[in-house]
Amino acid sequence: MRSLTLPLAVVTALGLLTTGCSEREVATYRVAKEKTAAPPAAASVPSSDQATMANTAVPTAQGADLTWTAPAHWQTKPASAMRKGSYAVPAGDTTADLSITAFPGDVGGEVANLNRWRGQLSLPAASEAEIAAAITRFEQGGLKIAVVDYDNGQQRLLGAIVPVRGSTWFVKLMGPAAPLAQEKPAFLAFLKTLKAPATP
Repeated sequence: MRSLTLPLAVVTALGLLTTGCSEREVATYRVAKEKTAAPPAAASVPSSDQATMANTAVPTAQGADLTWTAPAHWQTKPASAMRKGSYAVPAGDTTADLSITAFPGDVGGEVANLNRWRGQLSLPAASEAEIAAAITRFEQGGLKIAVVDYDNGQQRLLGAIVPVRGSTWFVKLMGPAAPLAQEKPAFLAFLKTLKAPATP
């Protein structure tokens, strides 16, 4: 009977292969497939509720408008979708801007709107009591008019808030502080020309 002898190199190689196989283990893993989140549904907000959002028309008050008589030295500027009236008011070497706007409802109320105006002059927000103390009130032709005068030392804002039959009208004159101090009597005289629309 013939004995089978393998070369030494072959035996060594087989030994290495056997040792390597015993040291390695094959591991398998299961990874759950990620679920793609459904995109959120777009919020459907009526355009009438998006008063300050970009690319959205801001609703203005509907119905009959106030009427007024502007001082002769105010220069009429074209109105716009936002403005019921617009004037360039001489103010020293430049001009100040007067705008007349109107919106449905109370648009947040006096405190919110007057603090918004204060913010335009970089003035800090005021408390409800401070706001009330700064308002001068008078009645003209059945209209209740609230007037404020804000000044940051460089810029001045003369403004009036006028509720009219479920809407709120805003009259705002803004420009250099010193010239507008001289213009204040004309601004107040202008407010006294405001007339409510005729009763339907």
